[in-house]
Amino acid sequence: MRHDPPDRPYVRMRCDPVMMAGLGGPLPADGMADKVRRDAASAAADTAWIKMIVLGPARPEEVAGTVSLWSHDDGEGPVSEIGWMVLPEFQGRGLGKLATRTLLEQARDEDRWGTAHAFPATDNSASNGGCRSLGFGLLGRRDVPFAGRVLRGNHWAVTPRTDLPPR
Repeated sequence: MRHDPPDRPYVRMRCDPVMMAGLGGPLPADGMADKVRRDAASAAADTAWIKMIVLGPARPEEVAGTVSLWSHDDGEGPVSEIGWMVLPEFQGRGLGKLATRTLLEQARDEDRWGTAHAFPATDNSASNGGCRSLGFGLLGRRDVPFAGRVLRGNHWAVTPRTDLPPR
């Protein structure tokens, strides 16, 4: 049986035209090795939580997507941002929402990151619906820089300590 290298799904998510349609199109493959290195270093240093979405303990090698939480300066000051991606063949199963909830619960339980912000594309009904059902409040629309592009997104925010609805 052949298994993809561990970073293959991670790279595919960023270079696949379907996955990246709402994010301005696929990223160039030639920059992915550096992106994987930077993200792995951030995760190892615990300055970002970058988690693979897997189908369960019986199939840990099968990556369905990612969910990440990190802090950065958005031009107005520090902000914690959460984002998720689910490969097309795994979409529609609630995996992104479950993974996002799980990471927000970890942030709550560790009292880390404060309010988390998400910026899904305005036309991404699944991600916007996930935000709504996870207790995020809609703050409005916002232009968001991403990979050298500017995208139009909805600006959602949730404080895990107080806003997460019960399971």
